[in-house]
Amino acid sequence: MSSLRSVCVYCGARPGADPAFLAAADQLGDALAQRSLRLVYGGGSTGMMGRIADRVLQRGGAVTGVIPRHLMRPELAHAGLTELVVTADMHERKATMAARADAFVALPGGLGTMEELFETWTWGQLELHDKPLGLLDVAGYYAPLVAFLDHAVAQGFVAPTHRAMLHTADDAATLLDLLGR
Repeated sequence: MSSLRSVCVYCGARPGADPAFLAAADQLGDALAQRSLRLVYGGGSTGMMGRIADRVLQRGGAVTGVIPRHLMRPELAHAGLTELVVTADMHERKATMAARADAFVALPGGLGTMEELFETWTWGQLELHDKPLGLLDVAGYYAPLVAFLDHAVAQGFVAPTHRAMLHTADDAATLLDLLGR
């Protein structure tokens, strides 16, 4: 784990329907703080985003939020972070988050979470970075996606080496262990 200093977490600005999702944000927040890993995330105060940031901060950890100027409103931006970076737009936000992270994890989330995960994964496929990526598969949330990815490999659209870039686990400690290898 010594090579990891920070982890970018992509996750929903909503809490989701299953209480297990927020519990997983707590679990990952605890694991990040326990391992002295800085959380880098989208800077929001709501849903999964706010929950993981709050948990890392409550446990004495460091949190960097990165939020585009157009979302910089009191009801959205988290006011109590270690560091809040305000960017001009979403493109700069994603580039800043990627530059500040040593690894990437997706918790459950919606379209934005998927877009960020797939863009970061594509950047890795194109050798623009060599940072590890992971899915925290909470309550089977990502099981259909994992099945689809395996189907894409079987159909010849995703190379097995590229599929292997995405690590999956159902608990935070195991996933961070996989990313630290």
